[in-house]
Amino acid sequence: MPRTPTELLTIADQARRASLRRMKAVALGALILMAALFVAGFAFEDAVPAMAYLRAAAEGGMVGALADWFAVTALFRHPLGLPIPHTAIIPSRKDEIGRTLGEFVETNFLSSPVVREKLGSARMAERAGTWLAQPEHAERGASEGAAMAQGVLRALSDDDVQELVASLAREHLIEPEWGTPAGASLRRVVASGAHRAAVDLAADSVAGWLRENSDAFAGLVSRRLPSWLPSVAHRVIDGALYNEAVSFVDAVRADHRHPARAAIDRYLARLADNLQHDEDTRAKLEAAKTALFDSPRVRELAASAWDTAKNGLIASLGDESSALRTRIREALMETGERLQSDAPLRQRVDGWVMDAAGFLVERYRHDIASIITDTVEKWDAEETTEKIELLVGRDLQYIRLNGTVVGALAGLVIFAVAHAVFG
Repeated sequence: MPRTPTELLTIADQARRASLRRMKAVALGALILMAALFVAGFAFEDAVPAMAYLRAAAEGGMVGALADWFAVTALFRHPLGLPIPHTAIIPSRKDEIGRTLGEFVETNFLSSPVVREKLGSARMAERAGTWLAQPEHAERGASEGAAMAQGVLRALSDDDVQELVASLAREHLIEPEWGTPAGASLRRVVASGAHRAAVDLAADSVAGWLRENSDAFAGLVSRRLPSWLPSVAHRVIDGALYNEAVSFVDAVRADHRHPARAAIDRYLARLADNLQHDEDTRAKLEAAKTALFDSPRVRELAASAWDTAKNGLIASLGDESSALRTRIREALMETGERLQSDAPLRQRVDGWVMDAAGFLVERYRHDIASIITDTVEKWDAEETTEKIELLVGRDLQYIRLNGTVVGALAGLVIFAVAHAVFG
């Protein structure tokens, strides 16, 4: 069952309605007073000539009161229910009033110069800095930000995130051809000698492994020798192989011009050239890339990494003593202190805020103003009239009172002048 306009009124609207009724009663009382004075003046005018002045004033007061009552009432409804032209202006022109109000707001309020001037005088950066520099405010900001971030993370669908990541990876990693750019990058690395540090690291790692895993050479070659050879010969051969491997790696580590290093340089240079110009090499790289990204294991690792990161963030954001929350609080306080002490930074921040607000206003001013137009269009005509009358009706009743007083004075002055001139 739809609610009546009275049921839609808020407590504030009900208070306005009571005040409006009181003012209407006062204005009506003034009209009745003028009518009573007119009757008294008209009745005793012959006996008391001075009563003619009272009659004239009361007559003017009644005319003024009735005229202003008609004007005020015509804004909201038809006076006495009569469909007089150009009455009930608000309900009949509700949509036009909404469009006019929207255009007025858009033109006079939602303009870039007005918004920029207001924001410039507000000193937003300075106020924000003063607020954030206080520990309790920084804690509140961190708490609110953490709650919002937790809500966003919980609202995210794991499947949607994984699909988005997969789509972005395919678009930016899988679909682009890797061979030519990888070859060009490798050629620059080899030409600059930047790869030599990696070769040094690899040689050091191999040397360390050899020192710790000498047993791995036991039987590596000797198990393939004839069984009639003595075991001493087996150990000598395995030891010689191990020592030769150690000596070779030590030589590579010590000599930056070692033939093995030169061979690595030639191989990398050849690989760089093939990646740029050899179709077979590029095809092999593309096949390996596709196989890697399409591997179920890689997908499982990506899903597990996202799940772990998401749960970890939610837990850290919810723990007030976590390192993340502590760092957020400290960052907010540091930002507030910098905004307080660094005038150029405040100017830049204020400039960013004004530029952003100006851009948004200029780009969306019509859409923002259309909220007023669309809202008024959706209102019921009776409801709209009720709302507007409650807002301004009380003040409009003063027009009726003023009309009563001004009419009375005008009637008195006109009668007095006429009587003085014509007798």
